[in-house]
Order: sequence, then structure tokens, then C-alpha cells
Amino acid sequence: MGPQMRAEIRPSQTLSPRLQRAVQLLQMPSLDFAALVRQKLGENPFLEGEDESDAAVDPHETGPLDAREDEGEGPGSAAPEAANTVWDEGVRRDGADDRDLWMQDAVNGSRAASEGELSAMEMTASETTLAMHLHGQLNVMALTERDLCLARGVVESLDDDGYLRTPLEDIADVIPCEPPASGQDMLVALRLVQSLEPAGVAARGVGECLALQVRQMEDGPCRELAERIVNEHLDALAARDIPGLASVLRVPAARVEAVVDRIRHLDPRPGWRVGNSRIDYVVPDVIVRRQRGQWSVQLNPAVVPRVRLNQVYADLFQRHRSRQNGELGEQLQDARWTLRNVEQRFATILDVAQAIVQRQRHFLEFGPMAMKPLVLREIAEEVGVHESTVSRVTSNKHMATPLGVFELKYFFSRPMVSAAGNACSGTAIRGLIGDIIQAEDSTRPLSDAEITRQLSTQGLVVARRTVTKYRQLLRIEPVDKRRRHA
Repeated sequence: MGPQMRAEIRPSQTLSPRLQRAVQLLQMPSLDFAALVRQKLGENPFLEGEDESDAAVDPHETGPLDAREDEGEGPGSAAPEAANTVWDEGVRRDGADDRDLWMQDAVNGSRAASEGELSAMEMTASETTLAMHLHGQLNVMALTERDLCLARGVVESLDDDGYLRTPLEDIADVIPCEPPASGQDMLVALRLVQSLEPAGVAARGVGECLALQVRQMEDGPCRELAERIVNEHLDALAARDIPGLASVLRVPAARVEAVVDRIRHLDPRPGWRVGNSRIDYVVPDVIVRRQRGQWSVQLNPAVVPRVRLNQVYADLFQRHRSRQNGELGEQLQDARWTLRNVEQRFATILDVAQAIVQRQRHFLEFGPMAMKPLVLREIAEEVGVHESTVSRVTSNKHMATPLGVFELKYFFSRPMVSAAGNACSGTAIRGLIGDIIQAEDSTRPLSDAEITRQLSTQGLVVARRTVTKYRQLLRIEPVDKRRRHA
């Protein structure tokens, strides 16, 4: 038998490159998507940004763009006319464009500064970094030029946490001073910087950082015991081994626990107390408010790109279309495709968010205990999209509510059936576990097995490993670390 060939017809579903790109854009975080749209604004002449005064938030109403031209409406559609009217009135009223007004303000500010007045730019607050904060303290100290130079070298070697990760010998090699700094000179400079505020700065490890802060305790006996714990028993401190520390130090467990609690309230990252360079903010995509007894959902204007079709360029291209401007034709098509994706993306996000709020309104009113079980299929059926689309929409998207900012995926949890046959969400059980632990006796905390038994008495059959997982998600320590000694 030789090789044979036969043809078969098999149905398969494939995505075009453009549709694949649209799926990728839908899954992107809104800030990354906005950055991509700004890049398109700089590359495509048929796209332009909208003024701050232009309405552009709800894609169900006017939309963040003017994509109706693509559906057959001519260049005289309402949105471009309104935008052009605002621009024309501004030019006729002021006689200058925005750039002229900006330059005029700059000139006025310079003139005011030369006359001894402070300009608006000079009154703007600037961020104070950790290095600036420490240099300011060094400048008011009575130091020799050499000591000041060495101390500044130590300050410039600190990281954002306030730690000194660079060896003193390496710092001495790059400081231009005569004679060269010795190891003892650098150690003196280090101690000088460690005496500055915030306490614990310029430490070379967590133990040294805590020791520098412990020295500021006013209670003498408490300070002495804390220094012994930090300097000699740092591992036991990290493990919160109260009985072990009490046995080694020969001190009552209650006293050791009180000192350990004070140590745990110290700051292991003192550099974060100055400046805000390490603070990361979550920008919500949708905002939920209660208005007249009803929950309303709207897009966050800060994440919606203000972009539209440059109607003037589009009309010129349509009137002078020829075979030689094929590249411009591709750019016009790309501009329309970009606008359509912006509109579809935020319309889908808004629809999904509204469907979630409609089903989880009891959570907004009563908290996590009122969270209902919810799966992607329910939202997909209500919005009229595929489950995969809902999954992409809820990834890296956040909702601002009166209870806080939550990722959209937070509102989804599989149903867990109680002994009575009622469905309960995992989020509600997690909130119940948190309430049980919060109400426990600190001298006799509950283990995960005991919490499991308490849940079973309330008709909730939950495995112990599930209780452990939910406790870890709540960032609650295990039973041995929660125990307090009387």
C-alpha cells in the first residue's frame, strides 16, 4: 500500500490579525491603552485630541470620539461642528490661540518675578526626596568641609528604602578628598547620617535599622529588653516566638510580648516616610455612586482618551483622493479603526460594570457578607458577549465604590452550597472567616480546624484547606502568631 492523499473539510474558527489586535487592546489596562492612543495621536495625522471642554465620557451618548462619520454621516455631523464652534469662538474672543496665551503667561510671570513678586510656577510645591531631606539637616550642622563631604557621600549612596547597600570602602573610593578617607573616617560619617531623621536611616540591615529606632524609646527597661531582642534574637522576633524569647531572656512572656508589639510597630523602611516616589496608585476604570436610592455606574473620565477624527484632513483626503496617496488611505482607515476600538472597548467595560453592580448591589449596601455567587457566564449572557470577552474586560480593570477600589474580578466567585441547599459565595465566606477571627479571644485564638467547625455549625461545609487559603488571602497570621499571653 502506497501513501494516499485525500481532502477533508473541517470547520475551524480563526481570528483575523485586526481582530486579534482588538482582543489584545480590550485586555490592556486602561492607562496602557491611553498611552497607546497617545502614541497613535502622534503618528496618525487623521487623529486629534479633544479639548478639556469637549464632552466625551459616556460612549453610549456622545462617545469619546466621533466615529459616526464612518457610518455614513457627512462632515457636517454634530460633534465636529460643536468642537469647531468652541475653537472658533475662542479665537475670535481672545484673539490668540492657547500657545500665545501660554507664552503671555510666561512673560507676565517673568516680569512679576523680576519685580520681586512670586510667579505661579515658583509657588508650585516640589517633591522632597530622602536625599534632599537629609542634606537639609546636614547643612545646618557645624561640620568641617571634609566631614560634610563624607556624610554627603553616604547620603547619596542610600536606596529608596533608606538603607545603605554599598560598602563604605566603595563610597570612599569615589569621594574626592585629600587625604583619602580611611575606614574609620567613613564609619564616623555613617554614624553621623544615622543620627538624622527619620530614625533608622542609613542602616545596613533590618536588625541595625530596628536597633537605631529602639534607641529612641523613652522607657529605659523596655528599651534595654528591645535592644537585646533586636541585636541577639532577630530570628525569634521574626518568627514571633514569644515562649522561646521568654525562656532565653528569663523574662515573663507577657512582658516579652508587650516589647515585641512595640518593636513590630517600628518602620523597617524609614526611607518611605520622606517623599512619595514609591507610592503606586490604582486608577479606577469605572466609578459607582448612589444617587436617589439607585446605584449608578459611569466611566472614569481620567482613563478615557480624548481623541476624535480630524474631519478637516479627512475631507481634504476624500476630495483629493488619488492612486499616489495609498499610504494616507491606510492611515485614514487605521484612524477609523482606532476610534471604533476606543468606543467598543469603553462601551463594553461600562456594560459589564453595570451588569456586575446590578447583581452585587447588596454587597455595596451591606459589605462582603452580602456578596452573591457570580460566574462569567451570567454577565456574558446579560451583556450579549462571549465569556472570554468578559474575562478580558475584568482583567486589570478596577471599580471605585464607597467601600473601596476593587478589581472587577473580585465580584466573581463560584457558588458554595450550604447544608440547607442555599448558594453562598466564596467572598462572603471569606468575610465571615475574618469576622470570626476578629471576635476571637486573643489569649485562645482559633485554629483553622476550629474555624471550620464553627462554619459547619452555621450550615457552611468548608474544607480546612479552604479556610487556610481564605485566611492567607485576608493576610491573617496563623494561630501560633496570633496568640497573646495574659
